Amino acid sequence: MNLTVVPMLALFALAACGERTDAPAATPTEKVSAVNPASDGEASVPVVLTAPDLRRVCRAGLASIHGQDVSAMEVDGIEGQVVNLSWRAPVDGGRKRGQCRVDGDLVTWKPVDAPTPESNRWMNQSGDPVTRFVLDGDAITINTTLPDGTTASQTVELAGEQR
Repeated sequence: MNLTVVPMLALFALAACGERTDAPAATPTEKVSAVNPASDGEASVPVVLTAPDLRRVCRAGLASIHGQDVSAMEVDGIEGQVVNLSWRAPVDGGRKRGQCRVDGDLVTWKPVDAPTPESNRWMNQSGDPVTRFVLDGDAITINTTLPDGTTASQTVELAGEQR
């Protein structure tokens, strides 16, 4: 009997050591950003916007993200599918600079003049706000989901002559 109990206890102990199958629940941002597994610097979804629409969406997106009026956002140039923008810094009057790209309906951006090199990264990682857009003629609606699950929406009119 003792010879049977020891192997049975060892079997139960080993069975309890297996991998856990229950994973922690995803945060709201991880749920929203799960559709954008792009790595830093590369878009995962083909861009379907024209160059003028890409500029408009990026201006509206970064204006919303940074709490600026869309008229304050200046397009400094386009490199492939990446739009370079700048705007007046609200505190010291200098210039803030950023880059923007569109992945499907996601607006992804990165600062280019952050004080540390590791801060100059695409804001598409877990814990970053997720910004989506809807383009309807001259109206651009920017929908943002923050890491805690709260959402904000802003619609701006950006007519063709302002492109």
